[in-house]
Amino acid sequence: MHEADTSAPRKLLVGLVGAGIQRSLTPALHEEEARHHGLRLHYQLIDLDAAGQGLAALPTLLAAARIMGFAGLNITYPCKQAVIPLLDGLSDDARAMGAVNSVVFDGRRAIGHNTDASGWRWAFEHDLPGADLSRVVLLGAGGAGSAIAHAALGLGVRELVVVDVDAARAAALCTQLNAVHAGRRAHPGRDAASALVGASGLIHATPTGMDKLPGLPLPAALLHAGLWVSEVVYVPLDTALVKAARATGCRVADGGGMAAGQAVDAFALFTGLVPDRARMHAHLRRLLAARRG
Repeated sequence: MHEADTSAPRKLLVGLVGAGIQRSLTPALHEEEARHHGLRLHYQLIDLDAAGQGLAALPTLLAAARIMGFAGLNITYPCKQAVIPLLDGLSDDARAMGAVNSVVFDGRRAIGHNTDASGWRWAFEHDLPGADLSRVVLLGAGGAGSAIAHAALGLGVRELVVVDVDAARAAALCTQLNAVHAGRRAHPGRDAASALVGASGLIHATPTGMDKLPGLPLPAALLHAGLWVSEVVYVPLDTALVKAARATGCRVADGGGMAAGQAVDAFALFTGLVPDRARMHAHLRRLLAARRG
């Protein structure tokens, strides 16, 4: 019998569950950072659209991931809230936000985490230092929007107006936010036009602008040079909103910073290693530049 080769690099299997994710750069980000740590990591895309499946496939996917020995899964649109009832536990952040973007398989347990909030906060502070936080409009009260809303109030936003196509969802999120954060600073808005009156900033957290859902999430005429804009969509990096905001003279944080920030934190959860944040951010920017080229 041969002794095990303890010098061989550790192997890890992780993945991403979502719809329309074939152009995701997350696999390259994780696999490259793993190489820097002497880790062999394979990152598998599990695309509901490509498989002709919907949310009903989630229980089967999670069970299969357990059986196949996945260390963890990233979770994206439209699964961040639907996955919660299928898990064995939640981190404090994921529980407070009501959304999961990372699942860690810990023995026989599947634990949900959320790195969207920490990823967005890092990107915001990096890309928009000194931004006016007096009145901020958040478009989108889904999984990403919920996480970012908590992060925004934690940063010190004095008034957060939440607008969603589902008014009841926006109202429910504001109720949840006000139960957690002091000052009752969150309230639902009727529409983007009325919400943006007197606003200092705009956070976009809907899928509009993605390759599969191109377009603007609001009329470009509502933008003005005194408004900063934070985008969450990063494929493509130059979304219609990013282009319109820059053309108007707004300070803009594109979705690349948040994508890198949440990937850094997810990598740490999956591997137990300390990733190099600057290296992963620079790698993502190179990947995005190459794609545009």
